[in-house]
Amino acid sequence: MNKLGQKVGQLLRNYDELRMENAQLKESIERLELDNVSKEASLSQMQDEIQEKDREIEEIVNKIESILG
Repeated sequence: MNKLGQKVGQLLRNYDELRMENAQLKESIERLELDNVSKEASLSQMQDEIQEKDREIEEIVNKIESILG
């Protein structure tokens, strides 16, 4: 009976350790997801800026071509 109590105690300790590890992993995932959202927003803004710069370059090239042409 004492051996069974020891086994149950060990199982409960393992359970508590795994539960705490699980909570830490969930927090890490939440932080990473927030970081990912932030980076996606930055990437989207940068892509918009690149498109705007491409339009500006195209306008400049067209003006140069019309002057030279």
